[in-house]
Amino acid sequence: VFDLVLIFLLKLNPGQRLMEVQLAEQLGVSRTPVREAIRKLELEGLVIMLPRKGAYVANMSLKDILDVLEIRASLEGLAASLAAERISEDDLKRLELIAKDFEKSADSADVEELLRKDVEFHECIFKATNNKKLHQLINSLWEQVYRFRVTYISDYDSSVSIICEHKSILDAIKKGDTEMAKKYATEHIEKAEQFMIEKAMN
Repeated sequence: VFDLVLIFLLKLNPGQRLMEVQLAEQLGVSRTPVREAIRKLELEGLVIMLPRKGAYVANMSLKDILDVLEIRASLEGLAASLAAERISEDDLKRLELIAKDFEKSADSADVEELLRKDVEFHECIFKATNNKKLHQLINSLWEQVYRFRVTYISDYDSSVSIICEHKSILDAIKKGDTEMAKKYATEHIEKAEQFMIEKAMN
């Protein structure tokens, strides 16, 4: 239910109200799991609760997004470094396939599939760390900047750049090169930061 509520929330504009009854009816569930999902989203900064008014979609500032990406850059670097040490053969093959699928999606300009494959690529790396706490922490940060990720991946130049960045990360992990895996993964997120800064200035 949490994932479904998150998807619904991302279709709304900042400042819009979240109606528990409406959400429960649309998702075909009771109000209790919806209420719990909204509470979790509030803890993650995606929802704000106003006394006697209810839940509203939070508005993230440029500074908020850059703060999250700054943290993510370090954590993604750590994850890639650990994956280079610990990844299994099966996960490595899966990572290669996902990278190829991402490239195909870029050729067809399928934004939804690009997002899906980008998530899968990073999820595969997080899983390979064998560190559940790190995995959970990074996922929480990803949810906070989902709107930004849609904008970033929708940009043609960004999607082409991501293909090369994924390949560099993949090659370093395949070689078991922890330092280069960390370097490329960190730079991958830093480029997203730069995109946001340049977009804000234009």
